[in-house]
Amino acid sequence: MTTRRQFLSTLASSAGVLATSPAFTHAAQAAAPAVRAGTLPRNASETTGRHYRPRHRFGLGGVPLAGAFKPTPNADAQGALAAAWAGGVRYFDTSPWYGIGRSERRMGQFLSEQKRDEYILSTKVGRLLKAGNPPDSKVWPEPPPFHRVYDYTADGVRRSIEDSLQRLGVERIDMVFIHDLSPDNRDMGERWTEYFDIALKGAMPELIRMREEGLIKAWGLGVNAIEPALRILKESDPDIFLSATQYTLVRHEDSLNRLQPACAERGVSIVVGSPLNVGFLAGVERIDYLGTITDDLRNRRARLDAIARRHGIDLRTAALQFASAPQTVSAVLVGARTARQIQEDIASMQVKIPADFWAELKKEKLIAEHAPVPA
Repeated sequence: MTTRRQFLSTLASSAGVLATSPAFTHAAQAAAPAVRAGTLPRNASETTGRHYRPRHRFGLGGVPLAGAFKPTPNADAQGALAAAWAGGVRYFDTSPWYGIGRSERRMGQFLSEQKRDEYILSTKVGRLLKAGNPPDSKVWPEPPPFHRVYDYTADGVRRSIEDSLQRLGVERIDMVFIHDLSPDNRDMGERWTEYFDIALKGAMPELIRMREEGLIKAWGLGVNAIEPALRILKESDPDIFLSATQYTLVRHEDSLNRLQPACAERGVSIVVGSPLNVGFLAGVERIDYLGTITDDLRNRRARLDAIARRHGIDLRTAALQFASAPQTVSAVLVGARTARQIQEDIASMQVKIPADFWAELKKEKLIAEHAPVPA
């Protein structure tokens, strides 16, 4: 499988110049109306109807920074944040759950030194952190000495946001996502609807009040499944969703056929999280967070990679740009644990992918015929 590093090395002589090298062709505009500032795409407007839409279409997520699946030294995390900023990234997403508080502390270490009006920040609610008894988790090895307590009440939301402000060292958060209120949350399973009902009476109206008070700009769900987002569209008034692992080169039809039309009807936009399926489309033998890689998925990845190589592009680059193409998508989040990784991601957004590549993927039925692609 062609590595992204091999692909990008043909375009720049070193990682330090990846983000700004004139050798890169600007990426085509996504289907959503966008204007450009520097090298990364922006949305033309901060609203979709009456709902907030982040102006930056490309952001850095805080999962790898916090040491997901293997420890990340803080020096590497700070290097990734600094490289992201130098490359023009101005949207940052985190959560109390990422690294059991570590992601917010590390992001705050960097962002608290920047001018607050210059970047967009989102975090999550739904888990409060308490001292002691850290979880035994495959996702979070070597966790800090805290454990989570689920709380989707109104008071729990206020407490969670205040705790996040303290860990981040900032005075405000732009977007708040109710986190992992979903059947794929193994702590909940089929009981996720019980937690949802609590949030429907507590967290959701409280976030609407906070939006009306001007304390936040937007709220929604941050989940790895479609059903909770479809339900909340019917029962509450969200502005935006963080939909992770659901709109990628190997999994997108459910989002394309159900979630995106429902969001468009309400003027709600989607932040796509994990466009690489937690590393699977980068060649890592892992899919999603604790998912199972089937033979069919491996075969699809191999076919996608072979076509990408024939067209002289990198599969990870194609995956990032594919995720950004739909009109309902307002931003794409990538994860990085080193400076080089985020520099390569930034470079990927500037590559011009030939139209023939996308046409071949549709001809081979590797992506949906009606899936939007970069122009």
